[in-house]
Amino acid sequence: METQRISVEKLLDIIEEKDRKIAELEQQLQWLMSQIRLAKHKQFGVSSERIGDAQLSIFNEAELCSDMTIPEPDFTEVKAHYRKRTRLTTDKLPPDLPVEIIEHELPAKDCICPECGSEMHTMGKETREELKIIPARAVIVRHVQHVYACRNCETASDHVPILKANMPEPVIKGGFASPETIAHIAVQKFMMASPLYRQEQEWKQNGILLSRQTMSNWLIKACEDWLMPVYEEMKHQLCKHEVLHGDETTLQVLKEPGKAAQSKSYMWLYRTSGEAKHHLVLYDYQPDRKHIHPETFLKNFKGYLHADGYEGYHRLPENIIVVGCLAHLRRKFFDAFKTLPKEKQAGSNAAIGVTYCDRLFHFEKQFALLTPDNRLKERERLSRPLFDEFYHWIEGTAALPNTLLGKAIYYAKSQKKYLERYLLDGRLEISNNRAERSIKPFVIGRKNWLFSKTPKGARASAVYYSLIVSARENGLNPFEYLTWIFTNAPNLGSPGYIASVADFLPGSTAIPKKIFTPQPGDTKSKKFAWELRIGVCLVLTKRCSMN
Repeated sequence: METQRISVEKLLDIIEEKDRKIAELEQQLQWLMSQIRLAKHKQFGVSSERIGDAQLSIFNEAELCSDMTIPEPDFTEVKAHYRKRTRLTTDKLPPDLPVEIIEHELPAKDCICPECGSEMHTMGKETREELKIIPARAVIVRHVQHVYACRNCETASDHVPILKANMPEPVIKGGFASPETIAHIAVQKFMMASPLYRQEQEWKQNGILLSRQTMSNWLIKACEDWLMPVYEEMKHQLCKHEVLHGDETTLQVLKEPGKAAQSKSYMWLYRTSGEAKHHLVLYDYQPDRKHIHPETFLKNFKGYLHADGYEGYHRLPENIIVVGCLAHLRRKFFDAFKTLPKEKQAGSNAAIGVTYCDRLFHFEKQFALLTPDNRLKERERLSRPLFDEFYHWIEGTAALPNTLLGKAIYYAKSQKKYLERYLLDGRLEISNNRAERSIKPFVIGRKNWLFSKTPKGARASAVYYSLIVSARENGLNPFEYLTWIFTNAPNLGSPGYIASVADFLPGSTAIPKKIFTPQPGDTKSKKFAWELRIGVCLVLTKRCSMN
């Protein structure tokens, strides 16, 4: 009997162990299936992070969106009529474009009436307009400096005074690159994402043999001599602001000292907030992702810094208050939502998490036109209670640590003190999307030119991106802006130094009006505190069950 009892106990232990292994395998299977669904969505699904209304029908949007204080609209009887369908378009042409008129007339011998043989006259005109594009053409600008001497002194004196006519200084001494040429190459590469080898082919099509090495040397030399002083002044002015945004992305530099060619370097970004009068966007190349780099770059800065959840930002000095990004938290809940089977998405915890975030973003959209003080009051009235309710729900929601939902909940808990800081000041933003949009031009360019050859080239790229993106943020034409700098800066200093360098900043009043990008006359500008890039903002109701 004892032996039999032992055998039964062993069998029970074996069964228990197998049940445990089966449970583990089922969890692994669910995790793998969720990863497959997420990968398929990222590869084949739409990029929008919307959640359909049908999937979140448990939330009664109508009750919260209703406003009983708004009067009923007056109904006016309108007579039915038919209107000719017109083509809707947003295409606009500047009114000051030059107009080329081509007259199409019949020869005199053909202007004879076929009925009576009399001479016919012009009774009217029919007009058709076309937009004509003239490709860029290259010309040689030959500067001829006249030198003057006194004929009387040449014959009567041992000293002959010589005078020279004023001639502008070149961008690069000893080179044949004009300000327009270097500005064109820079805009094509750093704004239009056209690598130098493509530009080399384009020059060749026009009969000009201009190597990519020469263009690279021009860009680096012009940057070191005339753009670096402007960049340093932009950095100085940036640190005077009290609210900034920061982000970083990878970069490959082939000849980085002490590193393999395949290793990662980083391009850091810092920019002003939506409340700034003049926007500054600065890129900073560094060989790694250590927190010492933003600490060094922002050593003269004191205030709020919007950033993602990267731990390096949390190690910054106490004078820099890091503000978290709720868009990153929403994205984690959204990824967990997309890994669920369609029949389980509606009413899931992942859907509830996304909806809480959407409601907070919806409030920010409503507050966008308010002053910072009024925005802070509305946040205390509406956003703060909802934020607390959101975290009360998070604390009461259980999820396995290795699942995407578990990671989203862990992220929310660990980042809470950073995420809620946007409620401290009306100038702060709910997300760091502003920085992510600013770093996107570099990311797009990187997909085309793939890498930088040397650290010097990477630093020059950072400067060019800083000036071009900042110029666009302030309504300037980047080509005209760089041309203006390269034309005037050499006459106001020496390489590495520019007198009155503040006049060359993107927000300077010294910039000529011709450098600004022309705007259509009927465009009505509206100032929003910031742009919200959330697809759909669904509304939560306190009456619904969150469990």
